[in-house]
Amino acid sequence: MYFDELDLNDYVLDALDDMQFETCTPIQESCIPHILEGRDILGVAQTGTGKTCAFAVPIIQRLAKSEGRKGTIRALILTPTRELALQIYENVCQYARYVPCSAAVIFGGVSQVPQVEAIERGVDILIATPGRLWDLMGQKIVKLDKAEFFVLDEASSSSCRKSARPCCSRRPFRQRLPIWQRKCCMSRSISR
Repeated sequence: MYFDELDLNDYVLDALDDMQFETCTPIQESCIPHILEGRDILGVAQTGTGKTCAFAVPIIQRLAKSEGRKGTIRALILTPTRELALQIYENVCQYARYVPCSAAVIFGGVSQVPQVEAIERGVDILIATPGRLWDLMGQKIVKLDKAEFFVLDEASSSSCRKSARPCCSRRPFRQRLPIWQRKCCMSRSISR
């Protein structure tokens, strides 16, 4: 299946075209339509199969169409490592190139000052590692009360699953989005 066969808007398709993405991978073909329809999903696929695109592209499109307040955190992508957080952030920025949708990334081990400044400027999609997320939530800098989407990437990581529980329990997300993992099997999912 080709991306232009999905119900994606021209801005998103232009960004995908810039990246020379034409054909969907199986995870993208099976997940993008469901996410666009607002369904909860669990995606499982090997590394390098396009899972980030499979969840990020429909989130970006739905946020662009949404009447939610721009510049407030409307999507949270939680991932266990700074390397993966940075990779997801770079991809999200590429997919959202032509869409009025902003992103920021937060992770520990570095000064929080530039990360806080990015959040204060306004961000629609926040990509975060658990430790820094809880720190900034504790400081009342990160507020998830307007969040519509939640993605748990690397769901096979026990630390990420444990860290996600407080987030899931704090607010009944209007849209609970995918729990993703990079391995082929998962013993259990997060209880909601």
